[in-house]
Amino acid sequence: MSKPFKVKIGINPISWCNDDLPSLGGDVTLDTILAEGSRIGYQGFELGNKFPRDPAALAAVLQPYGVACISGWHSGLLAEGTVEDEIRRVEPHLQLLVHNGCQVMVYGEVASAIQGQPQPLYKRPRFNSQQQWLAYGARLNEFARHLQSRGITLAYHHHMGAYVETAQDIDQLMAVTGPEVGLLFDSGHITFAGGDALAVLRKHIARVVHVHCKDVRPQVVAQAWNGNWSFLQAVINGAFTVPGDGCIDFAAILHTLAEHDYAGWLVVEAEQDPVVAPSYEYADKGYRTLSGLVAAINQQERTVA
Repeated sequence: MSKPFKVKIGINPISWCNDDLPSLGGDVTLDTILAEGSRIGYQGFELGNKFPRDPAALAAVLQPYGVACISGWHSGLLAEGTVEDEIRRVEPHLQLLVHNGCQVMVYGEVASAIQGQPQPLYKRPRFNSQQQWLAYGARLNEFARHLQSRGITLAYHHHMGAYVETAQDIDQLMAVTGPEVGLLFDSGHITFAGGDALAVLRKHIARVVHVHCKDVRPQVVAQAWNGNWSFLQAVINGAFTVPGDGCIDFAAILHTLAEHDYAGWLVVEAEQDPVVAPSYEYADKGYRTLSGLVAAINQQERTVA
């Protein structure tokens, strides 16, 4: 590493309230989320279902707390749909992100995905031929170029219960897409999927444009696979947690990002039941873990220099 590790640390509101399971944190207000997150030290938020969808209204809500809009999830259907339809569907979301100064858009493929369904994870959708992969890659490339024309980079979110879940799926995705399709590296999802998070990051670091920092509780993940749980069952039972509370080596992950001059966001994203895992306490732990590691990396760089 030849220069300071200048990353920004943000958080997804899923620590307070869950979009897929609205009953988790459903009574928590947006003001509470923004006030607590900014008090902890987070510099920005990804979007959730409690945020305004009007571009100016969103900016007005964030401004008093001095936090940025990092990005927002777009539920994509390109695995089974057309680019033309996707461009029409994304436009309001794209306007929201552009107006609020975002640089990436989180793309989550939801066609036939079972992440919100009461089905075991092995029933997720899969491409059955190289031709299907190539066609999907071509559609993603075209869609990503459309986003680029508006100043936004596509950040593809590999996700449990979807077409792109495992390390092998990520390899295929990167092989059939060009550099216009960026990778959102999610430490928790790839670990849950049985991958080696650090190995996947090192292999595809050149394509990484966004990072979700999610830890896992391995004993719960093992129960999820052995018991044929659905994704939401695994979430409710605590498969995910914040950095520093599970088994993932975030020091090694952040060192790898620093060595390759990653300068984007580190986003704490850990869907949990806030009754079991109090939002403020866990959000604070995630921030302190990441900020401490970033400070240590920069201190080490100063010492070496």
